[in-house]
Amino acid sequence: MQEKKDSVLKNIPKEGFIKLSTAQPKELSGSDKAALIRKGNAFFNTGDFEKAKRIFITTGYTDGLIRIGDWHLKRNEPLEAMRMYWLAPAPDKVSAWIEKAAKAVSKWVSES
Repeated sequence: MQEKKDSVLKNIPKEGFIKLSTAQPKELSGSDKAALIRKGNAFFNTGDFEKAKRIFITTGYTDGLIRIGDWHLKRNEPLEAMRMYWLAPAPDKVSAWIEKAAKAVSKWVSES
């Protein structure tokens, strides 16, 4: 049992599960922000999701952050998806994810 527990702990990223920031995006002029968002959308549409993600985080572009969160969910990366939804902010997506996680934990507890 201890071996199983230790192997699970090895999979935890050293930076933790979710890294959130309450820092506001840097002040950008409206035209600079619009240009960056267009560039981020172009990256997203061509499949360069990491570059799109950096731009969407920098600009605080809600729709882009939600789309990146959805992309992470499709890749089976729910914690990073949750981070994007939190940064968006997208409380409906966060609530839905928390509800699913709570059901999973409840099932695990009832099985042990």
